[in-house]
This record gives sequence, C-alpha cells and structure tokens, in this order.
Amino acid sequence: MSPIVAIRQDSFDSAQTEQSVLCVEVGKEHLRFAYLDAKKRLSWLEDFSFPSLLIERSLADNLPAIFQDHPILSAGPWQQVLVTVNSPAFTLIPTPLFRKEYATSYMTLMRGSALPPHEYAHFFEQPNDNFVSVFNVEHRLANYLAGVYPLQNTTFVHQTSAIIRASAAVEQRLVSTQNLLLYFEDEFVTIILRSNHALRYCNRFGFKNPQDLMYYILYVLEELRLEPYSVNILLYGEITPFSDSYTNLSEFLPHMMFGQTPAGMRFNGDFDDLPEHRYLSLYGLSLLSE
Repeated sequence: MSPIVAIRQDSFDSAQTEQSVLCVEVGKEHLRFAYLDAKKRLSWLEDFSFPSLLIERSLADNLPAIFQDHPILSAGPWQQVLVTVNSPAFTLIPTPLFRKEYATSYMTLMRGSALPPHEYAHFFEQPNDNFVSVFNVEHRLANYLAGVYPLQNTTFVHQTSAIIRASAAVEQRLVSTQNLLLYFEDEFVTIILRSNHALRYCNRFGFKNPQDLMYYILYVLEELRLEPYSVNILLYGEITPFSDSYTNLSEFLPHMMFGQTPAGMRFNGDFDDLPEHRYLSLYGLSLLSE
C-alpha cells in the first residue's frame, strides 16, 4: 500500500530510535505517522488512505500491510510510541471528579449503551487543561501494537486530546484571546473554543452536507453566547478554499481563516510543501511527547 502523501528524508538512522518518538494516528479511513527525531524535529510524514471496502474492518486488520517491512514503522525500540485513536466515542471528565475505576461507566453513559466486547475504555490525563479524556480502544488494535513494539513506552490518546494540545500552541501565535478552532476530517468536524488561554468547549459532530455543518456551528456559537460576526475562527484539517463547506461557512462567518502551524514545532524535511492547516492532529500528537 502506497501513501497518498509522503515527506521523507534521504536516509533514516535506525540507531537513533531510542532517542526518538514515533507518532501514529489510526482511524477507520486512514493511518498517518511521523516521528520526532533526537533533535525534537518532526520528520518523515506519511499518510495512508484505506479503500472504502476496508473501512468497516477492525483497525488492526488494515495495519499489517503497512507496518510489515516499513523502514520506520517496523523500527525500534523507540523512546516513546504515541498513538492517536480517531473514534467518535469519547468524553472529557474534570480531573477532580475522575475515578479510573469508573472509566467504563463514563463511556456507557456517554454512548447510551455498554461498550461492545471487542473494545475497552481507556483514559488519558490531558496536560495543563485539568481534565481526563476517556475513550474506546479496540483490544485487537492494542494487542497488535503491543506485538509490534513489545515492552516499549506506548501511550494511547484520543484524537481530540491531540487537537486540544495543538490548539493551545496555536493560540500562542494569536492576538485574539477568544478563538474557535474547527478541525475537519471526512464527515466530521471537531469544534474547540479557547478563551483567555483556557479550554472552554470541545465536541465532535458528524455531518452529511454543508447545511448540517452550518447548523451545528451556529448552534455551538449560540450555546456559547458568541456572535458569528465577531468570533475569530481558524480552519484546520481536510478543508480547502474550493470546498462546498468553506463556501457555505464564509457566508455566515466573516472572520474565518486557515490556521497556522502550532508554535514550537520544528521540522526536518520538506514540510513547506504541506498546507500549514492540514495535519494539526498529528502535530498536536507530537507536542504531547514526554
């Protein structure tokens, strides 16, 4: 399987992996990865898109064809392996209220039904934001990666945790103290509001057309008591100036722009060829490294 996007270096020093962090993003439709080299520079980004016939399979079923004999993904041991799980089921619990023994109960309450037997509840304490992210992980995915990276420091996070971390770094570049960030992927949008450097809102919505998308965004703005004509809105992910979603949004949200790369990012390779807004979740994942 060949990547749809690839930023590669001329050589890869496998002897440096113990000082490097591997960042992997796994979803039904794609797999993306990059790694932080020993100098903390993001390196060697690849983006794989799964054929539509494969998206209903277990996440673990799609990985061996990519991981096997891959010069980066089959390397190691790594200083740390960070894995983003891109799933619709997640919830955020304030840290003072969180109890790890109730993780499964939080997920059941959020979903309105029990987790299926092939999944379990996982949690990740979000640094600097005083909450814990609780989300579902497939047993087979966790077992597969444990086999690829045995006895290594592997951390699972939900995609929203990576985007939230990235949003904090993005805000460092902005003058506005109230910023609404929209992250697009397939038929989902993640909406994050940061106000005076604090996380005020985070949710994920599925939509089938630009009208649905506009409804959800206006609903969120109304709930947050924000005026569409006054809020600063940043666009990230799978959206372009030529998309129907962008055209529709621009009619209602005049202060809308494509976002920049988060502050603090350093790159090794020809990342200038990538739109700055495209891979925010992967960049945020790298910022979560220890």
